Amino acid sequence: MLILIIIPNLSTQRKHAQGIHSNAMVSVVQSQLDAYVSEFPKQDKITFADLQQEGYLSKRQVKEAQDNGIKIKASKVVK
Repeated sequence: MLILIIIPNLSTQRKHAQGIHSNAMVSVVQSQLDAYVSEFPKQDKITFADLQQEGYLSKRQVKEAQDNGIKIKASKVVK
């Protein structure tokens, strides 16, 4: 008797989950950036350090965003 076990492609599932997390992180950073811009509309160049210093992002969120290749360019979050 032959028993066939099907194992899901865990690598694909992991990449999919990481993609979802990364997209969610982009949304979080963009919302916090928008809130920051509302409070400080005259500031030209905004950095992760600015968002962290003013309490818009935690140190952990900044690290995760940077680890995911997320950047801030001209008041927009890009990946």
